[in-house]
Amino acid sequence: MKPVKVGLLGLGTVGTGVVRIVQGNQEDLSSQVGSPIYIERIAVKSADKARSIEIDPAKLTTDPWEVIRDPEIDVIVEVMGGVEKTREYLLEALERGKHIVTANKDLMALHGTEILAKAQEKQCDVFYEASVAGGIPIIRTLIEGFSSDRIVKIMGIVNGTTNYILTKMSQEGASYDDVLKEAQQLGYAESDPTSDVEGLDAARKMSILGTLGFRTNVELQDVCVSGISGVSKEDIQFAKRLGYEMKLLGIAESQNDEFNISVQPTMIRASHPIASVNGVYNAVYVYGEAVGETMFYGAGAGEMPTATSVVADLVAVIKNLKLGVNGLKQIVPYKQKKLKSDDDIYFKNFLLLHVDDKAGVLAKITQVFAECDVSLDSVVQQANPNNPNAEIIIVTHDASKASMNKVLRRFEELEVIRRVKSHYRVEG
Repeated sequence: MKPVKVGLLGLGTVGTGVVRIVQGNQEDLSSQVGSPIYIERIAVKSADKARSIEIDPAKLTTDPWEVIRDPEIDVIVEVMGGVEKTREYLLEALERGKHIVTANKDLMALHGTEILAKAQEKQCDVFYEASVAGGIPIIRTLIEGFSSDRIVKIMGIVNGTTNYILTKMSQEGASYDDVLKEAQQLGYAESDPTSDVEGLDAARKMSILGTLGFRTNVELQDVCVSGISGVSKEDIQFAKRLGYEMKLLGIAESQNDEFNISVQPTMIRASHPIASVNGVYNAVYVYGEAVGETMFYGAGAGEMPTATSVVADLVAVIKNLKLGVNGLKQIVPYKQKKLKSDDDIYFKNFLLLHVDDKAGVLAKITQVFAECDVSLDSVVQQANPNNPNAEIIIVTHDASKASMNKVLRRFEELEVIRRVKSHYRVEG
């Protein structure tokens, strides 16, 4: 049984987990793939750094090219992060006939099409399960589990940091700024949290899921993105009063081979299963024409959950290697990209308006909705002792994005409206 030799790029949190699993589960892994798995070389930033696992110093190098160009290595596992330089490493590895396992969502979101095309050319595997939702096997499910179905919608919580923040705001009535500081202290949020809280991390993951689910080339600029930094505890209280929870949702929808993808704070019905996903956990809801509704839930990050997905991909690569079928399971987009126009994107809306507290205001507002062809589900007007203006809470029926944009433009011209305090999508 000739051993399979692996080159590891990166020995941080996830890389350490990969080594821990491969070393600790060697007997089980070998029985699955029919040969031992050796981590032959590891590229690190510092060879002298103290580590929580035992590593033969002779295996370490600070030059990733030494790993890429080692003729003994069959598979490259990339968990070092980065985009442009990492792209060069992986393309060179594929050129040399090496298979790739990566956890790099940024790389796959920006250059996935190029990398997969090179893999197909060289008949190599590129697997990237860990790039989305950590330990949840959602990518393999989309590729294999739904291979006989047509996916019409993917909706998910795919960023644990924002879900932790919104959960704490909902359950404890805390402010966004206070919870963000706590998340940073606990290590759930970076010192610069922009990528998480402004929805950019989730957008990259949704572009990957959209590409796989709809079999078309979804680029990052195709995703409409809005983050949670503007969500107030009052917004969440209003949501709860109406029977909703606030979540940062990635939503990808397809109809007649036209699609739209967004990441935005969304009020979702409290009875919906995804509304009960709290803390740093992730969940992905998939709607298939044949299967109906399915949900996948689990840890979205962390050393061992993410490393589990990485090693599962490694096992899949080696099994394909033994069977001689590497490069045959890649999903290269084959459908022409067709984005929905704003006239064809429909959803419910929540609005909180600050308005003049006088007679006739509500009539003027409802007239605008009627003229823009938006029907209303509920309207509540109330006084707020902390606000000199009256507050009007409106939930619409399904309305096109184009019609709602017309409403918002008209509101800017309506003197009785002092401020559109909040505007959110409503699901469920």
